Amino acid sequence: MSASTPQRAVQEFQAVFGRLRDQLQRVIVGHREVLDQILVAFFAGGHVLIEGVPGTGKTLMVRTLGEVLNLAFNRIQFTVDLMPADITGTRIVVEENGRRAFTFLRGPLFTHVLLADEINRATPKTQSALLEAMAELQVTAAGTTYRLAPPFFVLATLNPIEMEGTYPLPEAQLDRFFFKVVLGYPDHADMRRIIGGTTGPAANSVEPVFAREDAAARVEEMRHLVREVLVAPHLEEYAAALVRATLPADSKFAPRQGTLIPPDEQINRYVSFGSSPRGGQALLLGAKVHALLDGRVNITYTDIDQVAIPALNHRLVLNFAALADGIDSRSLIERVLHAARRLRR
Repeated sequence: MSASTPQRAVQEFQAVFGRLRDQLQRVIVGHREVLDQILVAFFAGGHVLIEGVPGTGKTLMVRTLGEVLNLAFNRIQFTVDLMPADITGTRIVVEENGRRAFTFLRGPLFTHVLLADEINRATPKTQSALLEAMAELQVTAAGTTYRLAPPFFVLATLNPIEMEGTYPLPEAQLDRFFFKVVLGYPDHADMRRIIGGTTGPAANSVEPVFAREDAAARVEEMRHLVREVLVAPHLEEYAAALVRATLPADSKFAPRQGTLIPPDEQINRYVSFGSSPRGGQALLLGAKVHALLDGRVNITYTDIDQVAIPALNHRLVLNFAALADGIDSRSLIERVLHAARRLRR
């Protein structure tokens, strides 16, 4: 970020983020950390995968986000019989002035905020229809490419309980998600607020933070501001070291020589494949949002550490030994962070 960048832009970013959070919390009880992670990913320009049991508010959370941002919102319920054309759109024959011609009928993918509900219920062929849109902001149908209007934000949900009739997301698609967040059960106080607030005569409503006509432009301005936040060379080294520390020592794709963080025996024992470079990109972009929220135009070690788990936990491919021993990606990333913090002391 240049020295001439006004501090007012940073203050406005903080104010808008705070208003978004406040409006969301009028409807979503609890889950403050998850809401913040979703907003961080949104302003960093990434997509989010939400895992949670039924009834924890995943769908409500995404729909409310679209209302608060005042952006176009679509929801796709993924099922086993859903076809790629049902998502991207299809060519149809229309007749005009006695002549027939093909025209492209746009699917629900052409929106700003997309809820891909229970994405693991669709076949891999249909799941992959999202890949091009998420990575390149475009859709190709019948040999023609159609651009998606920015901002484009996908929030996909996973149900970890009902596994029958589901198709695990391939690693290539998981890697397209900026963050993976886990929605747990509410505690007793939040549970009481939820059941009390949702069984009364009227539900809470939200007010849009942006006007509809300039919402997309305002979001793109804020995303551009995030990109301008400064990153010192030693912090780029640190982010790269965190990513490489998730690689097992015997990885034939990315050997561990030269890493700044010592190899961890549990990484070597339980991880088949570590994070891709996209994990490092998520670390830095997420850290930039945290820096702006703290009123700074440069990131710190703490900013990176705050986003490490949601940025990396879905990018580790664990082996059978991890499943047998009850080891998850979160615990392994926490070990890497602990080792990194000891080196900084």
